[in-house]
Amino acid sequence: MTMAEKNYTYLLRCADGTLYCGWTNDLEKRLAAHNAGVGARYTRTRRPVALAYCEVFATKQEAMRREVQLKRLTRREKLALIEAQGTSAE
Repeated sequence: MTMAEKNYTYLLRCADGTLYCGWTNDLEKRLAAHNAGVGARYTRTRRPVALAYCEVFATKQEAMRREVQLKRLTRREKLALIEAQGTSAE
């Protein structure tokens, strides 16, 4: 899979401790946008944000489908995913 073919579903940990879920095809650029205050209305007032979890997909549709699945999870379930991936959850 080349860089152009990668699509990401991700969870961000906001400065207030909340989690934000999204998808992108350029993870570094999207994270920078969130931290610049132009990524999403939700994260704009909760900066800085840090990447807590991500998954890589070959297609945009797969990434978007996974975003919907993650958004349906409880906070506890999302934190379990973060912990299982080995990224600091707290």
